[in-house]
Amino acid sequence: MSALSDSFEREAASAKAEAGRFAAAAIAERKLAHRLAPLLAHGYHLLADRKWPGSRTAQLDLIVVGPSGVWIVDSKHWNNFTIAGGSIFRDQADVTDEVLRLADVANDAEGVFADVGLAPGEVRSLLAMHGRTKKFGDVGPVEVVGAEDIQKHLLSRGNRLSIGEVERVLTAALQYFPAYVGPQAATIPTVIAEPATAELVDEIPDELFETYNPGLLSEAEVLEALTLAELAAPVEQWMTFLHPSQAKLVRRTFNGPSRIRGSAGTGKTVVGLHRAAYLARMHPEGKVLFTTYVSTLPAVMSNLLRRLDPAVADRVEFVNVHRWAIDLLKDRGIRHRLDGRGATAQWKASWAALPAPHKDRLIARARTRDDDYWREEIDSVIKGRGLATFEAYAECARPGRSIRLNMDDRRAVWALYRSYDDRLRTAGIHDFNDVVLLAEQSLQRQPLEGYSAVIVDEAQDLSLAMVRMLHSLVGDGPDAFTLIGDGQQSIYPGGYKLSEAAISLSNRGVVLGVNYRNTVEILEFANKTIAATGYVDIDDATTASDATADDNSALDALRRHGHPPVFDHFTTPAEHDSAIVRRVRQAAANEDTSLGDIAVLCDTNFQVTKVVSLLTAAGVDSIDLHEYDGNPVDRVKVGTIKRAKGLEFKAVLLPWTPPLAATFDADDERTARAYRERYVAATRARDRLWIGSC
Repeated sequence: MSALSDSFEREAASAKAEAGRFAAAAIAERKLAHRLAPLLAHGYHLLADRKWPGSRTAQLDLIVVGPSGVWIVDSKHWNNFTIAGGSIFRDQADVTDEVLRLADVANDAEGVFADVGLAPGEVRSLLAMHGRTKKFGDVGPVEVVGAEDIQKHLLSRGNRLSIGEVERVLTAALQYFPAYVGPQAATIPTVIAEPATAELVDEIPDELFETYNPGLLSEAEVLEALTLAELAAPVEQWMTFLHPSQAKLVRRTFNGPSRIRGSAGTGKTVVGLHRAAYLARMHPEGKVLFTTYVSTLPAVMSNLLRRLDPAVADRVEFVNVHRWAIDLLKDRGIRHRLDGRGATAQWKASWAALPAPHKDRLIARARTRDDDYWREEIDSVIKGRGLATFEAYAECARPGRSIRLNMDDRRAVWALYRSYDDRLRTAGIHDFNDVVLLAEQSLQRQPLEGYSAVIVDEAQDLSLAMVRMLHSLVGDGPDAFTLIGDGQQSIYPGGYKLSEAAISLSNRGVVLGVNYRNTVEILEFANKTIAATGYVDIDDATTASDATADDNSALDALRRHGHPPVFDHFTTPAEHDSAIVRRVRQAAANEDTSLGDIAVLCDTNFQVTKVVSLLTAAGVDSIDLHEYDGNPVDRVKVGTIKRAKGLEFKAVLLPWTPPLAATFDADDERTARAYRERYVAATRARDRLWIGSC
């Protein structure tokens, strides 16, 4: 045989093998659609042979749109493959980059579906291995599963989209993924309207069909998978559908530190939670730290994320700032002894022993013998900033602090601070500011690696030292540091600007301006409580350059009217306390409200204990917000207003509310914060608000 004949034979064999691969691929696609066809009767749509966006010749095997979300599926009939360390190998070849192209399609599609409000996490990429069962692992964000029980995987996320939402997403999918027309296009129907199984397997050679024919799912198998989906924990609408402006903001790229601002009810925390999940998917090389000041909020957020996107839940760390600092000190073996009560005792001793000239000056400046203002001054301005010398304190501005101090005033404050700090050191104990400063100093000596991004919720409540410490974990990298908050919800003393931490937000500020939570009546009441207070934000310089994320033209469509807030004044404590129980029962009697949708928010822990006792005596189940972890529970939530930050409820009761004066002294910093705290409390209510006083 001549060399030319050998060449022809090799080419013929290669062409035959190539044709066989195409035939096998077509069979694999048909088999996949054949297996999923029974789901069509349960709200799922199968879009087969779709054009690969941006390519003239490539095609996508299958797009599945249904109650569990959007699935971009590629089918493979690889006999030998392994997954190790996030990479995938076919025989000895590393085919990771090939598989990750599917993730790129999903990522680009997220932006398209965001236009209809679909949250980014609801678009999944899936590699289906024919002839196999179970899940094999993940290659980046691409899930690799056996095609033989793919229906179980699709349904395992539960029913996350309503019928109407599925239709909206399907319309977008049909436009973005048009049908592929080409020489290798399969003949599977575009959107399979019924289980036309005969069409899926026609023209397949008998010898191949015996290999690839899976048999149609039995009704029992379908019902089993659907039952598991129904048993999955239900999710709130905000977990899957956002306003399009919010969905786009979740995926937005910033080239440095950024800030998301907005008044109560504008969805800041929701955007932050979705963004944490998104960044965890995009940057699997490091963890995302989601932190805040409130100690109880991280547990709630953690459990919400496990329902929102369980696949990335382990890559997002939820912890409040003080706990994070304490854990760092423990991990590094740095001696510390946090003792809040002991620190308070040392403070009182320092105030009592302060020389008369200094004490008299401070009493005169604050117009009260109460020492609380000066402890706030030391906590927020001196220790909150980490000022180490009197010269630094003498020169610093004190934004947000109402009492102006001259140099002699500052010397008196510094003397009080030195006495307090010396007493702490002598007693061998630390206060909460100390653990933050110790952690920050440790990070300056030995930086910590392992975080790809830090998201700070309720950022206005943090001290400057806290912000500096957290910023040092990730620096100024793209999408690395995000601050979320609202200055008019600040209920702790301020005393700094972000520029002091060398953090620039230039052109990276976004404002959410549309309230999605409260009825018009509740929002108007809440706004009146803070109309005259004023506030100083941590970075006023961002105001001029901040961009508005919301489409304000949608404001009128989103405005909800409802019941006006109810004000009840009682002449005796007994009448007031009875009204609490009565109002809880009335709220729970509404058709759309259960006990778990109701919160009673108080000013003090003593009041919280009393409400719990009142409800228990009346046979009404309740749970302290200190113990609430975000998992659905049909019990009335009871807690302080501070612990309720970041949460919302259908009905809120505010007992023992002191009357708020129509006007107050502009220098009365505490009263202004009390008004802002009342604003926070009122805006936790979606539909109903009751205020009781005695």
